[in-house]
Amino acid sequence: MSPSLLAAESASDNRPLIVTLFAVFVLATLAITVWAGRQTKDATDFYAGGRQFSGFQNGLAISGDYMSAASFLGIAGAIALSGYDGFLYSIGFLVAWLVALLLVAEPLRNSGRYTMGDVLAYRMRQRPVRTAAGVSTIVVSIFYLLAQMAGAGVLVSLLLGITSEAGKILIVVLVGVVMILYVTIGGMKGTTWVQMVKAVLLIAGTLLITFLVLLKFNFNISDLLGEAAKNSGMGEAFLEPGLKYGINSTTKLDFISLGIALVLGTAGLPHILIRFYTVPTARAARNSVNWAIGIIGLFYLMTIALGFGAAALLGHDDIIASNKSGNTAAPLLAEEIGGGPDSTGGAILLAVISAVAFATILAVVAGLTLASSSSFAHDLYANVIRKGEATQKEEISAARWATVGIGTVAVVLGVFARDLNVAGLVALAFAVAASANLPTILYSLFWKRFTTQGALWSIYGGLISSVFLVLFSPVVSGKETSMFPDVDFHWFPLENPGLISIPLGFLLGWLGTVVSKEEPDREKYAELEVRSLTGHGAH
Repeated sequence: MSPSLLAAESASDNRPLIVTLFAVFVLATLAITVWAGRQTKDATDFYAGGRQFSGFQNGLAISGDYMSAASFLGIAGAIALSGYDGFLYSIGFLVAWLVALLLVAEPLRNSGRYTMGDVLAYRMRQRPVRTAAGVSTIVVSIFYLLAQMAGAGVLVSLLLGITSEAGKILIVVLVGVVMILYVTIGGMKGTTWVQMVKAVLLIAGTLLITFLVLLKFNFNISDLLGEAAKNSGMGEAFLEPGLKYGINSTTKLDFISLGIALVLGTAGLPHILIRFYTVPTARAARNSVNWAIGIIGLFYLMTIALGFGAAALLGHDDIIASNKSGNTAAPLLAEEIGGGPDSTGGAILLAVISAVAFATILAVVAGLTLASSSSFAHDLYANVIRKGEATQKEEISAARWATVGIGTVAVVLGVFARDLNVAGLVALAFAVAASANLPTILYSLFWKRFTTQGALWSIYGGLISSVFLVLFSPVVSGKETSMFPDVDFHWFPLENPGLISIPLGFLLGWLGTVVSKEEPDREKYAELEVRSLTGHGAH
């Protein structure tokens, strides 16, 4: 019997333990959310947590926000199935923080108030730019939410032995309901505390699995890698570049596209950008990124043990049998390293690690939903629809209703995406963010001549091109691992659109500006430059 079937049987036998652990995690985080929600008095509390978090606290929360289902489930699965090429996700996700640290963190904290739209609209026409920023934020967040929904579906299905499609759909719906509760009750304060707790739990759980895997191989990494290559069915090629991205010219281009998207995407992710507003000073924002780099770097280093350990101890065929995209490799490894599917130790470790992974998903979806609902309420509702005349109470109410709407959309789309590799889905969100948001942010902060038309062309051009190319890529149709595997309407060969859409976003921002007849507001730019670089006048 394959480990996946044994896992389901073991999960069934130990269901009370699993359900209890899940309930403890969910109830504990909900309690934190309710506690924090009682301290949310105004818009600054709801959107930015009252700007009361220290650099270390925010760094821990950023880590919790960033180390999502893609990191824990998707990357482990990608390494277990693709070896060296799967580890490229870890490298890309980590290197991306250097771009965020050097170009975005401090200037953004100094220039904005609650959302990315605050920065973009500072020296441009408010309504069209805020509308574009709000639309982009919501689209990027929904792409990212798909990955978390997919991760939740496969994780809980594995644990509870759920094989019916109706059962898997119900899991996605329940995750959406809990996510909506987190944001509507706790706002940024509740979400931040949940993310901090989750980051500690995830690092602790990953350290435990890494230690047990290395112990199994007497802390000899060479033996671990050798066994992984042997059981992968691919031999030494498993440990060398090119297994996934070196097959032909198309896969090589896909690798370049993926690398560009991962490295540039973080600096344009809305749920990461709003975290810089939760600290009191620009220095704290910079420190928080430094802490995040250290914590995230430690975690991604340990994905070597997770992915190659799964390949060594489980084998390629059994990982595929459980989930064709490899999303269950990490929890199956936890069960195997704990004593096997038929052991109490294996069942306990499977339940603990999966509960941590589930807490990871809940915390990340809360952050994503908060970012998108905040942008809707602050940018679209308060400043576009109500033209700046909405009260703080009305704005927060709009954010809570937006949470329900965005959560519903994420649930519906998540049902179709539940069989896709979550790391690949997140890479798509990175590509969209790098195509639409990053060019506009950098041009706004550092290019004196940049105009409203340039901002609109950059955001909408990058957004439309990236989403359009994804729709007609192998991610959606044409492959066994596609969202719709039974049909084929793809013509764009790459799985990630970043190679085309990111340069296009920068090009359109430049072109829209140089052909515009609008005169840029140089005085406003001078104010923005002083504020972004010195922090003078920042909120």
